[in-house]
Amino acid sequence: MENLTEITEKLQLVLETVRPYLQHDDGDIRLVKVREDGIVEVELLGACQGCAMSPMTLRAGIERAIMNEVPEIKRIECINAFGK
Repeated sequence: MENLTEITEKLQLVLETVRPYLQHDDGDIRLVKVREDGIVEVELLGACQGCAMSPMTLRAGIERAIMNEVPEIKRIECINAFGK
């Protein structure tokens, strides 16, 4: 995998493109960690934490956007459980 700093910068740019959609519904997202194995750890914030649609938002929205722009990433994992 290329330089983690470069990948992290790319990820932040992608998150900035999806963030307005999350914030529109009083939610947000925070990049926690980029692992060497291509796994990205994120934390869903605000209304996203308790939303029943969070798993779909994570996979169909956020993960797809990230993997389209940063092909080195294999998967996105949410560090806070859905439905809290």
